[in-house]
Amino acid sequence: MKPLNYAILKHFTTVKEANAEDVVRALKREYGKFKALNEKDVQSSLMTAEANGILEETRFELDSKGKLVVYYHANEDGKATINRYIK
Repeated sequence: MKPLNYAILKHFTTVKEANAEDVVRALKREYGKFKALNEKDVQSSLMTAEANGILEETRFELDSKGKLVVYYHANEDGKATINRYIK
């Protein structure tokens, strides 16, 4: 099993875009017992990856409760970097 942050990044090589809630939902089956698999910690991981140039923000919106939801994707260079370091 990969470390959770690796799994989060690797997820972006398989989807067009995702937000923190999407990532939690996608990884819940395998990583559901990890305390850090929650929207707050995943969002922090996504923001770090974006700051490091691995992911890019694609859009943002307010959900039905007025909470900001940010979507990210890995462009081709980002995917190549992720796949180069995470097998």
